[in-house]
Amino acid sequence: MSRPTSKQRTAFNGALQIERGTYDAADNHTSKFVAPEGLTEELVREISAQKSEPDWMLEKRLQGLAFFQNGKLPSWGPDLSDLNLDEITYFVRPDAEESTDWEDVPPEIRETFDKLGIPEAEKEMLAGAGAQYDSDVVYHNLKQEWKEKGVIFENMDVAVQKYPELVQKYFLTCIPPNDHLFASLHAAVWSGGTFIYVPKGVTVDIPMQAYFRMNTQGGGQFEHTLIIADEGSELQYIEGCSAPKFAKNALHAGGVEIFVHEGARVKYSSVENWSKNTYNLNTKRALVDKNATMEWVNGNMGSGVTMLYPSSVLRGEHAVSHSLGVAFAGAGQNQDTGAKAIHAAPNTKSTIVSKSISRDGGISSYRGLVRMTPAATGSTSTVQCDALLIDAESTSNTYPYMKIDADNTELTHEATVGRIGEAEIFYLMSRGLSEDDAKRLVVAGFIEPIVKTLPLEYAVELNKLIELEMEGSIG
Repeated sequence: MSRPTSKQRTAFNGALQIERGTYDAADNHTSKFVAPEGLTEELVREISAQKSEPDWMLEKRLQGLAFFQNGKLPSWGPDLSDLNLDEITYFVRPDAEESTDWEDVPPEIRETFDKLGIPEAEKEMLAGAGAQYDSDVVYHNLKQEWKEKGVIFENMDVAVQKYPELVQKYFLTCIPPNDHLFASLHAAVWSGGTFIYVPKGVTVDIPMQAYFRMNTQGGGQFEHTLIIADEGSELQYIEGCSAPKFAKNALHAGGVEIFVHEGARVKYSSVENWSKNTYNLNTKRALVDKNATMEWVNGNMGSGVTMLYPSSVLRGEHAVSHSLGVAFAGAGQNQDTGAKAIHAAPNTKSTIVSKSISRDGGISSYRGLVRMTPAATGSTSTVQCDALLIDAESTSNTYPYMKIDADNTELTHEATVGRIGEAEIFYLMSRGLSEDDAKRLVVAGFIEPIVKTLPLEYAVELNKLIELEMEGSIG
């Protein structure tokens, strides 16, 4: 068993108090525009018109709509038959304009982000912060020192207006509109999100962050994140997500496109804590050039169904991808997560570490892909999947897929599934811990590889969220 760090002990001793109601309670806010349920060409055109988009963006949206209308739900993975796409509200605009001052954000919206700790985190540890509420960004700001170095950190809608040539060069090229059904849907109705450009040789040594909050019953959120790290640059970006708990299904189908140019390094961290009535069907992909490094860190919990597989296409020699993920599945939850690494150049390297925790009949699955193309001579990949079962009713699955078309490559895969050991619990209880605290400590040690890669505040939050999910399931 891995020994918990002092950071983890602090989290589990309650240094940061997180109430479930902070995430599950909806706000009393009246939106200025709520689209009818369902997706039509009229709605797609309305979204584009309200945003005053250029013709090329409307064409992208209509292309996505056409692919969506001819597409089908995936026949593999979790059951999506209860997701009625005709009952989703695809576009909801809050009664708020984007601001660089939290005081200008409507009080009932600002209060939610205050409870989530976003303004305080921005002051203490962030280079910039953004906050989205339903379909619109309500706050976005980058500190002056990074503006002076040429860093761009904008709401995605604003970036389309201010940097049209740069956006058009990259937008929906990493995730094409015909990639799969929910990529097509995203292309048609995307709204808000984050645009980041870091110039050549610039290192942003403190994180930038965006937080996405869904508030509408039966709503959908489709933010688009586009990150461009130019040659030799470095940045760290963090996304947080949550939604209130409703009886009606909600949908999240965001898109993340990351371009890591030669010698650059990007670390993308995400703690996704959607409510249990939410289908989290997100797409994240990075193109990684020569001598560049992409790091994915993902925590997935909360949502009733998740299908999420961050992908790296290693298209330059000596490109590197690291993926770390943890998923928590409780009663009524199906967490289908993993990662992909496509080696498309010589001497590339990937590592995938996936951890899952299941309790009260929850289903967690690792689903991953490692592909070595004929050009990937000399490349290596390591996959490690560890599953922890809290009880006999829960399920853990592993679905690895590996396709090797290159010579002189090395690939290893290891998968373990286990229950919390009685010997470990007995030992910890002999040291004065209660049985519940002993089990929490084992879980803390189990997720340590993920936690230690996050900034302190987010590591504590992830630990506390998992502790909340454990309440009532142990003892």
